[in-house]
Amino acid sequence: MLTPVLSDNWDADRAWTLPSYERGGGYRGVRKALRMQPDEVVQLVKDSGLRGRGGAGFPTGMKWGFIPQDNPKPKYLVVNADESEPGTCKDIPLMLASPHTLVEGVIISSYAIRANTAFIYVRGEVLHVVRRLQAAVAEAYAAGYLGKNIEGSGYDLDLVVHVGAGAYICGEETALLDSLEGRRGQPRLRPPFPAVAGLYASPTVINNVESIASVPSIVANGAEWFSSMGTERSKGMTLYSISGHVKRPGQFEAPLGITLRQLLDLAGGVREGHQLKFWTPGGSSTPLLTAEHLDVPLDYEAIGKAGSMLGTKALQIFDETTCVVRAVLRWTEFYKHESCGKCTPCREGTWWMVQVLARLERGQGSETDLEQLLDQCDNILGRSFCALGDGATSPITSSIEYFRDEYLDHLRQGGCPFDPAASTLFATVGADA
Repeated sequence: MLTPVLSDNWDADRAWTLPSYERGGGYRGVRKALRMQPDEVVQLVKDSGLRGRGGAGFPTGMKWGFIPQDNPKPKYLVVNADESEPGTCKDIPLMLASPHTLVEGVIISSYAIRANTAFIYVRGEVLHVVRRLQAAVAEAYAAGYLGKNIEGSGYDLDLVVHVGAGAYICGEETALLDSLEGRRGQPRLRPPFPAVAGLYASPTVINNVESIASVPSIVANGAEWFSSMGTERSKGMTLYSISGHVKRPGQFEAPLGITLRQLLDLAGGVREGHQLKFWTPGGSSTPLLTAEHLDVPLDYEAIGKAGSMLGTKALQIFDETTCVVRAVLRWTEFYKHESCGKCTPCREGTWWMVQVLARLERGQGSETDLEQLLDQCDNILGRSFCALGDGATSPITSSIEYFRDEYLDHLRQGGCPFDPAASTLFATVGADA
């Protein structure tokens, strides 16, 4: 059931060092890729069926193919390591345990798109990860895997580890580019798309950490090996992050298409004496699902058909002690706080949604407030500058769909009917609520 590929060496002695990584076959993919033509590497990744692991699930090889090679400007590869979606914790463990997996992926991917400079944009809060990445990059330079004439191939590559300042919005790829250029991180209007005019107005590929870290194993083992795992349209293995009310939270690497029921078995099940109430398939910005979705395959198509999104595969598990209204309020407070303020629907809409949700959580107002809340979501969805606004509406609309009676119970009882101490997940609601 489990397929350790990205996590295969996490338990090795000093797995984060170059000697340990090389003992496990590390940088074999680089040597193989450098003997191929760049276009052959792009085609190999296309044939594998690798889709972006950052949330959107866009085919990685196709994204690389969009880079206009007749453009005289330099090409750039940017790795989005600004992991900040609530519940998501896969990229940081990967970079901490085996940073060379990412570095090797960067080298191969940069070669494929003919980039001579690459950046890894990391969250500033995870200083331990930043230091480990910087040490791995220094080791790679010293060993000749980075710098001039890599492995005698004539290919040059410089890799920069850039530390962000901790804004959630910088996980949006164009806001990340603005931040990387030294400006305030805010989404750009598209077109032009990054593939044509990205970093420094040059052709740029932006990929998630897990997407790039998957490339070395694809090059080393072949496209057929990778596509033999997963489902017909969602190929390969991926990291699922399980947190919340489970006995053994953590990272579980499995083929796409595994179900939550199977993953819960691996995680020891929901905590003793309790049962599953609701869960997120891809972090807090994806619509909630319930126990009736336990057997839905965790791939892009099946989760989409169920009315949600696979996103970052951040499976947050909540049992019956959790107040769904309180949980949704806390998430909405987060999105209100992290809105960059550039567009009106998100800046104003998230603020108003917090006001209505807080009132409902206190048992104030009436049932018409639910309709007002849904109307606010409708006015934000599809009208904001980036996906933050859309994501902020997802837990609200889905929770009202599945738990409308729980919202009404707050109104009937004049307050929250749940004991906040019983859940253990959410502390008191913010003072500004």
